[in-house]
Amino acid sequence: MTHEKNNLSAGQSIEPEQIDIIVLLSQIWRGKWIVSLFIILFIIIAGIYLSVAKEKWTSVAVISSPDAGQIAGYSNAMSILSNDDKYDIAGIQQRVIGRFNSAFAALSETLDNQEEPEKLTIDTAVQGQSLPLKVTYQGSTAQDAQKKLAQYIEQIDQQIAKELIDDLQTSVKSRTRDLVELLSTQEKVAQEQKDLRIKQIAQALSVAKEAEVHSPQVRQTENVSQDTLFLLGSAALESMIKNESSRPLVFPDDYYKTRKNLLNIQTIVVKPQNIHAYRYVMKPTLPIHRDSPRKVITLVVAILLGGILGSGFVLMRNEFRERQSKA
Repeated sequence: MTHEKNNLSAGQSIEPEQIDIIVLLSQIWRGKWIVSLFIILFIIIAGIYLSVAKEKWTSVAVISSPDAGQIAGYSNAMSILSNDDKYDIAGIQQRVIGRFNSAFAALSETLDNQEEPEKLTIDTAVQGQSLPLKVTYQGSTAQDAQKKLAQYIEQIDQQIAKELIDDLQTSVKSRTRDLVELLSTQEKVAQEQKDLRIKQIAQALSVAKEAEVHSPQVRQTENVSQDTLFLLGSAALESMIKNESSRPLVFPDDYYKTRKNLLNIQTIVVKPQNIHAYRYVMKPTLPIHRDSPRKVITLVVAILLGGILGSGFVLMRNEFRERQSKA
């Protein structure tokens, strides 16, 4: 008996809920025209939004460090400047793409802070790896997004090329000045050595004349020192002075190596258009699907909102009428 009462109590507690749900659904069904009007209204609003909303399309490109051939002129110039035939080309490639990344990020920040912001991004394409880089641009049309992205990549490429040329010219001027000063110092030392040699011979000639030594007094000149140079005789010493005066300066091997390096540096000519700071892994794409507004999603949301608000309006209206009738 007790068990039956419990079942009856449970049934009585569940039944009102079932009845409430049925009642609610029946009320909504009776007000289906109002719900439909809400849905149609929100569909119209969604249509207006879709017609006036600014479209957004995203073009994507993937780039990596430049090939050796794309910076061959610059790397050769750096090799000449450093006087090293095995200059680190891989290091140059990394530095160049690093400068490209930094300059592109700066441009992205500048565009984002405009009165009418433009969305330009650069990030790693593969997580955990510095290269390749993924760059994107969001435009009002698919063609505009693709075109603008290509333009901005080219703009930064030209900027980096110009910066590299300016740095190179500064390095060339500095290195040229250093080499010219080094050659000048070596020439002065060679001239001083020549002048000293002439003075030494002139001093020996003066001693030879005072000692009345006219002809050589030694047979082997290898044994003649600075102190005994006068023994070569005044005639030989006068001839030596004339010969030393007209004799070209004598330079060490390092002088000619420095001279060669200077001549090589003076032949450096690198044009900005022959330098590229990146290599395309994937060129800017022409987007097929726009980012926003999404027609399907917008319409689905409009239908759901219209249905929910319309149903809510019907239920609230019925509740208000019921309370008025009871009053």
